[in-house]
Amino acid sequence: MAAQVNLRDLVEYIAKALVDNPELVSVKEIPGEKTVIFELKVGEGDLGKIIGREGRTAKAIRALIAAAAMKQGKRAVLEILE
Repeated sequence: MAAQVNLRDLVEYIAKALVDNPELVSVKEIPGEKTVIFELKVGEGDLGKIIGREGRTAKAIRALIAAAAMKQGKRAVLEILE
């Protein structure tokens, strides 16, 4: 049986791997009944690296956490804050 993935840590790990200033990455988890909201903040100038060209990187991160959350029977929403 696989260990349960902490979604907040997953979002933080991915974001820190993409940005120039990983120490400025912060992820806030807002748990709900069925949905978990993650608020991602990154340093100035790193927002573009998280969003990516035409939003592709952000879409890929959202797809990853949605798949991981679905395995836990939840819904995950990623909000990227400026």
